[in-house]
Amino acid sequence: MGLDIQRKYMERFLVIIASAAIGTGFYYWMAQMVKKQSMRDYIFSHQWLLSPNAICYWRTAMALVGYILYFHMGYKSVAIFIFTFAAILDGVDGVVARSCNLVTRWGESLDPFCDKLTYLPPLLGFAYAGILTPKLVWALVIIEFIGQFFARHILKLLKISGAANNFGKIKAIICFGLVIFCALIEKNTFIIDIGDEVLIACIVLSAASLVFKFIPNKLYADILSSLNFCCGVTSLYLTHQFLFAWAIFVIILGQLFDLFDGRMAEKHGGTRYGPYLDDIADFVSFGLGPAYIIYKSEGTLAITFGLIFIAGVAYRLIRFIAFDKKRNDLPDGVFNGLPSPAGALIVLGAALVVPPNNLWLVAAFSVALMISHIRFAHLGRVVLKHLPKPIFFILSSSIIVCIAFILKTKSIQLFGCLILASVFGYIIAGRKWLK
Repeated sequence: MGLDIQRKYMERFLVIIASAAIGTGFYYWMAQMVKKQSMRDYIFSHQWLLSPNAICYWRTAMALVGYILYFHMGYKSVAIFIFTFAAILDGVDGVVARSCNLVTRWGESLDPFCDKLTYLPPLLGFAYAGILTPKLVWALVIIEFIGQFFARHILKLLKISGAANNFGKIKAIICFGLVIFCALIEKNTFIIDIGDEVLIACIVLSAASLVFKFIPNKLYADILSSLNFCCGVTSLYLTHQFLFAWAIFVIILGQLFDLFDGRMAEKHGGTRYGPYLDDIADFVSFGLGPAYIIYKSEGTLAITFGLIFIAGVAYRLIRFIAFDKKRNDLPDGVFNGLPSPAGALIVLGAALVVPPNNLWLVAAFSVALMISHIRFAHLGRVVLKHLPKPIFFILSSSIIVCIAFILKTKSIQLFGCLILASVFGYIIAGRKWLK
């Protein structure tokens, strides 16, 4: 019996891999082909088949066929192939729309609606198959329903675009992946089930996507800075309760908010208080928060190096505001010294994997990098811009799934290693992609 289950699991796993490989190959083939005028002409003359809206209809129909085959007819391998290919087509319609200048207001509403019709039916199917919690799936369905029909109708009346934002796009990718994950674990009880944790992340992202559509663009940056500040204050409380892993988790959430507040300010503008709020939030989240963790670790020279870390972050921020911003020899998007969020990550990751008596060495290393004159490229403005959008969204989705896995397994060591791997990955990329 065990061998039979293993064989079926491997069969399903290989089907998923083959489907993803074929779908991805088709995506990149289409991305290259639409650069040619002959292909664009063909698309214009066959819009019923290859226009972005037509692709939306096709992938929705494919997903619904896959749903029937999987849950009602038992052709599960065929259904997985069809669904995986349909999910990847979500990227193809965007490539065609941008390359052929076929972006329309109807398409902006149709694309997310087709996404929902692609992943919500199978999620409901897996919920009633006992793999996901039905209440969580219905919560996602309700939020998606409100966003698609009520919110978009109001947005049209206000003459505001209803196009999907980054929260919605990342959520869609995670939902597609969750469907595939559910199909995989159905045949293997040895895989750690993080379905509900990932589903909760989808609910949060869906709600954020809905809320941010109604917020004036100029307030985006200030809201993100305020959330970063709240994360910093919350981390201080959690550290005081010796909940180090949760305190670090909250600071990392603050870093995600900080990553985008500057980009939002550049893109949409902001209020005159925005820069001050951003600096205060950075000091609390990336200075006081990690320093307090160093102090509460009670390791060697904890008080001394906690204070040294605070001083290093303060010096780093003051130098940036008073001098680096005014320098003509420092290109836009390039930092003089390691940015304080990355410096904080070094300490935070080490706090989970390094013995407390050695944490002072890590803190000293982090401060030395921050106050140095070694140049690093900005993560959001430079490094991420080198990544194609599909890779960026997949990477963002993968990080959220990894966080869900860590929360499920409660593996503190794995959490620390992931933090350190990410920050050293940034250090390498931040040096490579200097302007």
